[in-house]
Amino acid sequence: MKGPVSFLLLLSLIFILFTEAKSTSFQLQPRAFESFNVSYIQNLGSCSYTVIITTSCSSSKYTRDQISIAFGDAYGNQIYVPRLDDPSTRAFERCSSDTFQLTGPCAYQICYVYLYRSGPDGWKPESVKIYGYNTRAVTFNYNTFIPGDTWYGFNLCQSASSSNHQSVSRWFIYVILGFVITFVL
Repeated sequence: MKGPVSFLLLLSLIFILFTEAKSTSFQLQPRAFESFNVSYIQNLGSCSYTVIITTSCSSSKYTRDQISIAFGDAYGNQIYVPRLDDPSTRAFERCSSDTFQLTGPCAYQICYVYLYRSGPDGWKPESVKIYGYNTRAVTFNYNTFIPGDTWYGFNLCQSASSSNHQSVSRWFIYVILGFVITFVL
């Protein structure tokens, strides 16, 4: 009797762990960051990044606005491109995706992205997806118009590290609890 009960308890504990691990997600809204500083750029190595920006189907048909991007990790490694747009390539048209190959300092897990728009047309990105050598692919869902002349985006660096710390703590507690239950029964 001891064996099957221990096995069922351990199995339910594993189920709880995997359910808990999959439920962590970030549903944040982008916001303006007036104090964002693009001048702090480390030049540690040179890495390639692929950035895919999808323009919403509810955006204007096209934009002549200047679009800039800055993204990076929690360690100060920042990639900054002062001008992504090029009217001759028809970038950032409604319902389209544009892919950019960028080079910049090597970053770890990308946890923030900011877009900057300057011009009269307006623009509504749906999402920004970033792929890099040392980082998992990450998607930032905007789906809102970018205000003019201000950095606008996401900074998940603090949220990601505190969430990861809580997740590790929970795993540790569940593992200890599992061992205690197994040895008691």
